[in-house]
Amino acid sequence: MLQLSGGGRPDPDPRYGAYPQPPMRAGHLSVEYDPQPSAVREARTEVRRQLEAWGLAERGGTGDDDLVATAELLVSELATNALLHAATPFRLTLTAAHGVLRCEVADRGRRPPRVVDAGTSESGRGMFLVDALARRWGHHQDGPGTTVWFELGTCACDGCGRRQP
Repeated sequence: MLQLSGGGRPDPDPRYGAYPQPPMRAGHLSVEYDPQPSAVREARTEVRRQLEAWGLAERGGTGDDDLVATAELLVSELATNALLHAATPFRLTLTAAHGVLRCEVADRGRRPPRVVDAGTSESGRGMFLVDALARRWGHHQDGPGTTVWFELGTCACDGCGRRQP
């Protein structure tokens, strides 16, 4: 059974999450998309391309394809929410450091994300999936908009990427 993390708490430090200082040798990418339906597909494609470029999809036997597929799915959900609820350009930011992949989607909407029971409805499952699959997630107000983020583990170490108790 999926456990919900209650990740709707504000991020203590929007730039670095739980890191006490900026991560060293971090991979970083930030791309802005126009509010068009094709932007969701483009963001998904960019996630796969970037994770492959960082070598996070190449190490066989460590579940890295799961990392890429999960990151693609969750970015797709956040990008779709940005299009549906903000209808403004949105920015995708990816950062990989210290065994953690952090994905952020920032838009100009002010509506905070909500986890709703997936039930049998045709929509509303996006934040439920983020809450169920991400190691951590949260959101913060960013000037005139909102940034929603999630983190996934990137290494095969025992416990890496798993939700913290």
